[in-house]
Amino acid sequence: MSLRLERVAGEVRAIVGEVLARDEIKDPRVRGAGLITVTHVRVSGDLRHAWASFTVHDLHAAGLEVVRQGLNNASGYFRQAIARRLRMKVAPAVKFEVDTVFEQAERVEKLLREDAAARAAAPAASSAASDDDGDDGADGEK
Repeated sequence: MSLRLERVAGEVRAIVGEVLARDEIKDPRVRGAGLITVTHVRVSGDLRHAWASFTVHDLHAAGLEVVRQGLNNASGYFRQAIARRLRMKVAPAVKFEVDTVFEQAERVEKLLREDAAARAAAPAASSAASDDDGDDGADGEK
């Protein structure tokens, strides 16, 4: 991604975050959702489109979908806010998508914890089995 695209994406992310932090969106699907965090913004090469990934902590998938619909419904307001702050020929139209990175990371961490617990239990089980085989540990000499 070019430096200009990264800079515009960062500015769009800041503007969208500021609009959400100021509670400027009146849509009840957005207003009652809780703390909405914009995690990432991608901008098209022609700067006409932007895709903003967001998450709302402690909100289930159906609730995230409702918030996404509310944010997409307010995309015109976000575009106006971007146009007011950025001096560009055309302000990008913003589409919102749910960011599932945190849920995926949580699932991976859970799997790793389960694997570590299984590995910790496996040596304990194998050492208990070797103690029960009647070997006194003296390489077979008595």
